[in-house]
Amino acid sequence: MIASLKRVIGAVLAGFAVAAVAQAPAVGVQAPNFQLLDQSGKLRRLEEWRGQWLVLYFYPKNDTPGCTTEACNFRDDWVQITALGAMVVGISVDSTASHKEFSEKYHLPFPLLADLKGEVAQRYGAISDWKVFKFAKRNTFLIDPKGQVAKRYLSVNASTHSAEVLADLRQLGAGKRP
Repeated sequence: MIASLKRVIGAVLAGFAVAAVAQAPAVGVQAPNFQLLDQSGKLRRLEEWRGQWLVLYFYPKNDTPGCTTEACNFRDDWVQITALGAMVVGISVDSTASHKEFSEKYHLPFPLLADLKGEVAQRYGAISDWKVFKFAKRNTFLIDPKGQVAKRYLSVNASTHSAEVLADLRQLGAGKRP
């Protein structure tokens, strides 16, 4: 009886969660293209950052503790990141209005992109779809100046992630002239 009850509960819970079909792009492959609106309503495309390093980070929800910590750490490391020739871009399924409020509240100097349908997060293997709601996983991709994934971080620690990205940008040679 208990075993069959566990199977039924498991099946019901599995029905609520839909696993992301796409896998996170592998290191060395071309980063999936996108075009999304930022917090100012400007359409932004991946190719806009071609020729420089890009820290593309996905996060679950504006103004939640972990997401605020992660965004503010990227903000606080902004000067060091840009000195290495890199740009930071955040993506979540929140609206442009929510991004605008979040960005202004915490004085974020980088774009936040609204992936309302979760389609870009899906292409990056960074979506949790529970049918009744979707949110982006806390994943980050370092994209090199040629548009290829140089490093990927799956399920990051919001408190230490910006420092980890900075160290990896240095290790990968960001900011060095050929």
